[in-house]
Amino acid sequence: MPAVPLDTPSNARLGLGLDAGGTQTRWALADGAGRCMAEGHVAGLSGLQLASVEGRVALAQTAHQLAFATLAHGRPSGLYAGITGLGEADGPAAAQLKDILSQALGLKPAAMVCGSDMDIAYRSAFEPGQGYLLYAGTGAIAAFIDAQGRMQRAGGRGALLGDEGSGFWIAREALAGIWRREDEAPGSWQDSVLACALFEAIGGSEWALTRQFIYGGERGTIGRLALAVAGAAQTDEDARALLRRAGGELARLALAMLRRYGPRPVVAAGRALQLHPLIIEGLRAALPESIALRVQDLQPHHTAARLAARL
Repeated sequence: MPAVPLDTPSNARLGLGLDAGGTQTRWALADGAGRCMAEGHVAGLSGLQLASVEGRVALAQTAHQLAFATLAHGRPSGLYAGITGLGEADGPAAAQLKDILSQALGLKPAAMVCGSDMDIAYRSAFEPGQGYLLYAGTGAIAAFIDAQGRMQRAGGRGALLGDEGSGFWIAREALAGIWRREDEAPGSWQDSVLACALFEAIGGSEWALTRQFIYGGERGTIGRLALAVAGAAQTDEDARALLRRAGGELARLALAMLRRYGPRPVVAAGRALQLHPLIIEGLRAALPESIALRVQDLQPHHTAARLAARL
């Protein structure tokens, strides 16, 4: 997607905000009044890339792409970034990433804040201490920044240990159920709308194809299979039940926060929640009626840009 520019005065004080995931990095430039002056996206960034030479080279290349895209609209005076897989803003990984971004953007590390992607997602929904963010995409997590600015979390432990209710989890559970049924009644998949939809997306009904898709595929690619589950839900009760169960699993994360820190409103966001209304239905049914629930389309890169302009 090309950058979306507005007229930017040459002397405007600009903040650069980043919302970086493994698939893409969304960026925005905001002025001191909080107005978005330009936005766009470049390749994905992840803190996990810092662990290898190849990853660091890719990070540097993406940082230069970012500089080329953003500096055409003005030179930022500060940067606020939420990076998936990075961890704490004062940790060694954040310092290493600042060095890479500094070389590309010409900004001093002291003018940068690099932290978790959940930090800016939460601040897009609430001021610290106000409520709980429930975010469901490829993974799933509940986040709460307390009044002291500390990030508290439930879930978000990855595909092997958690992420229940996420796009990846929906895809995995759907395929697992189909193959359990095949163990008991080989060929029964042909009578299942859900199974037919999933096998069509994978490329065939042979176990070897499912095995390669799950164990040889990227996490994001597997998560996108949840789209086929949502499509089958129009006529397949197994798909409908699974989507409701996904909502219930997401509610468990919010309930963990409610038990730990008390009643507060919940904002639910992320692409997994947009798959089908049954997910929201299952989420709402599993939460106490007294808890306010709002489903919201967040723009964390805009929030990050406004925070950067204040640095």
